[in-house]
Amino acid sequence: MKYYMGIDVGTASVRAALTDQNGKVVVQAEQPIQIWKPQPDYYEQSSADIWAACCTVSKRIAQAANLCYLQGIGFDATCSLVVLDENFEPLAVNAEGMNNRNIIMWMDHRAVDQVDRINRTKHCVLKYMGGVMSPEMQPPKLLWLKEKLRTICWEKAGHFFDLPDFLSWKATGATTRSLCTLICKWTYSAETGWNDCFWKQIGLGDLTVNNHSKIGNNVLSPGSRVGRGLTPVAAQALGLPIGIAVAASLIDAHAGGLGVIGADVKGSNLPCENKPITSRFALICGTSSCHMGISKDPIFVPGVWGPYHSVMVPGFWLNEGGQSATGKLIDHVIRGHAAFAELESKAKASGKNVYMYLNSHLESIKKSYAVGMLTVDLHVWPDFHGNRSPLADPTLKGMVTGLALSNNLDDLAKLYLATIQALALGTRHILETMLTAGHQIDTIFMCGGLSKNLLFAQIHADISGMPVVLAKEEESVLVGAAILGACASGDFSSIQEAMEKMGKIGEIIHPDPRQKRFYDNKYKVFLKLVEHQKKYRAIMQNI
Repeated sequence: MKYYMGIDVGTASVRAALTDQNGKVVVQAEQPIQIWKPQPDYYEQSSADIWAACCTVSKRIAQAANLCYLQGIGFDATCSLVVLDENFEPLAVNAEGMNNRNIIMWMDHRAVDQVDRINRTKHCVLKYMGGVMSPEMQPPKLLWLKEKLRTICWEKAGHFFDLPDFLSWKATGATTRSLCTLICKWTYSAETGWNDCFWKQIGLGDLTVNNHSKIGNNVLSPGSRVGRGLTPVAAQALGLPIGIAVAASLIDAHAGGLGVIGADVKGSNLPCENKPITSRFALICGTSSCHMGISKDPIFVPGVWGPYHSVMVPGFWLNEGGQSATGKLIDHVIRGHAAFAELESKAKASGKNVYMYLNSHLESIKKSYAVGMLTVDLHVWPDFHGNRSPLADPTLKGMVTGLALSNNLDDLAKLYLATIQALALGTRHILETMLTAGHQIDTIFMCGGLSKNLLFAQIHADISGMPVVLAKEEESVLVGAAILGACASGDFSSIQEAMEKMGKIGEIIHPDPRQKRFYDNKYKVFLKLVEHQKKYRAIMQNI
């Protein structure tokens, strides 16, 4: 049996897993990482802290398993911006000059003004981002650094990495970039490379000098072998053998998609059985959510990122919708409620986490109705951190309508339910936009931390009207990272072959047809909420 390691850098922790050639997770480990929040909408991390956490989890795996049959290693990470100086040392992305805080996180929205100016250029590269760039992408963040931190950061910077590419550099010493990161977050094209006209038009023409050395000029497809494998320094730090194959990396959500979307579904009676992989929709849901559909030909979807060529599955185009706050929103809603202390106490006493306790509490108060109908008068618009898709408006805010004067545990449970429903309604909004544009999707493949919450999965099935397929391995993102390592090792001939053999489906959750009318009406209310918000904003602008 051959083995592969996947290392996943999420928002709040680094995880590693050893998988076999059938995609079974043999052992895994996790280590928290630091986040700094110096002011609202600013989020920073440390590349040194993250790499140290990678080494910690890798060594734990090495201590728990025999690595003599380890063939390859793959990295995935959030699409955060790493800044290093010419000597590859960390460089501050903050006015305080704290060099250890050298990462602008993916969810950082400090560059809203910069992205607005970029979008006003109407440059042709924006066509491949749903027509509108997000402040979560790298060009606006780079422009912010040049305008706000010219002396202490911009003029000293020697290298700008997407976090997944930083990890492969640390492991191999090669400044190779992945097609996934550069196309999805930097405007690179698989066919034509960098568009120098774009960089010059937005005021960042200095990034084009020296053959784009600061942002990357050696680009590989995900899963390709990088350099000569693990360097002696990296191997010692990770506790792994020297020379182990290292793969060109993926953004974390794309690794999740890789881990589930290509699984063998023979005998499942799913709508996508005996159909092309383009009938499948990957929903990766954690702190935020990513909604991924692939197509053989490019499909342009307003407000949905892409189409991106060969960034996840080689030869296919990817459209990527998303929600900037999913798990983070649910946590925000329940922890900010007056009844949270009571919830936490009762959950602890029952031996459940707070989400499982809320799910059981909802069952106990539903009476003769379906659980979903507890929110007939309670509605949430979930864009507390702006709308990523399909409205592509980072300035939108969250809304709740239907609140009463009571603040007890029942009210908290109902608000929790309404928040999950709002997120699922947002998924339906993205899905319908993609279907209207030409995608032919009939089955949702779900993974990520929130997929462990069966109420969350069931509501997505009921609201979308599609079956939701859960992965057999709960940690599909880690399986996706391991698939990269398997491909880099040469043990599989293609990403597609590795996906089919290492990805496995688990429970299938079917929509309840009895809920269709209720959720169709709730969806109409959902769309009205944002209409009202836009009207209110227009009125207030006249003051």
